[in-house]
Amino acid sequence: MQVNHFRCYYPGLPKKIPGSHFARNLVERRTLIYQLVKRDFQQRYVGSVVGWLWGLIHPLVLLLVYTFIFSWCLKTPPPPDSGTDKYSLYLFAGMLPWLLFSETVQRSSGSIVEQANLVTKTMFPSEIVPVSIFLSSMVSHLLTLVLFVVAAGIWTGRVVSPLAALLPLFMLLIGLLAVGIGWIAAALQVYLRDTAQVTIVALTFWMYITPIMIPEDKIPARVHFVVVLNPLAYIVRAYRQILLGHVAPSLGDTVVAAIFGVSAFVVGGLFFRHMKRGFADVL
Repeated sequence: MQVNHFRCYYPGLPKKIPGSHFARNLVERRTLIYQLVKRDFQQRYVGSVVGWLWGLIHPLVLLLVYTFIFSWCLKTPPPPDSGTDKYSLYLFAGMLPWLLFSETVQRSSGSIVEQANLVTKTMFPSEIVPVSIFLSSMVSHLLTLVLFVVAAGIWTGRVVSPLAALLPLFMLLIGLLAVGIGWIAAALQVYLRDTAQVTIVALTFWMYITPIMIPEDKIPARVHFVVVLNPLAYIVRAYRQILLGHVAPSLGDTVVAAIFGVSAFVVGGLFFRHMKRGFADVL
């Protein structure tokens, strides 16, 4: 009654805050999200001999391959201001946010089609599927992050900086960006079944224009716009500054990354909400 009375004086006041329905769904369906995350994590390693350790083996193999190519063969050194002279640590720190982002987007692209039995037969909030995939990927991300901290401590003798408390903020920004793009890819996959393959190709291209393996100062000035327009570049830089340089990321980089993340989340959410109306008919 008080809210309605208040609206009498302010008729332009929106009936509800944008995104409030989605936020309420997350809170009310938290048990369902937990079950989806648990089932997803278990199914990924069901029947596996080493189980969840594959979540560590995969990034380590990539690290060895890229280190061999860019450090041993091409003799690419880390930049002077990177906080380390160990190219493996420089590469590892840059791979951490990328692996979380790419895994979430790639696995989200086919998630609605894979969960067709839930989407078509029940009042299932399909928008939480990419969210559960991100949270499941976060488990592997945190394990890999712990491995990095231990390896860096043994190799350099330096303990983790208190600035590591800023990492959850950038994990959240990765989640906003990845879930937003994942929503778009997942919705398109329902109608265009080539979307998942296109997503893999796009992510491969995106990885190589992100300064993960090649330092930013090695990127020619005429194509430096690929860094400026790349949201992952700001997050990769922030991870390296926190984990290797033990300095706080600049406020400007954080704001730009936040703008990219929030924009992708809002656009992706609106697109998914519009497209989901026809899921039951197509699936």
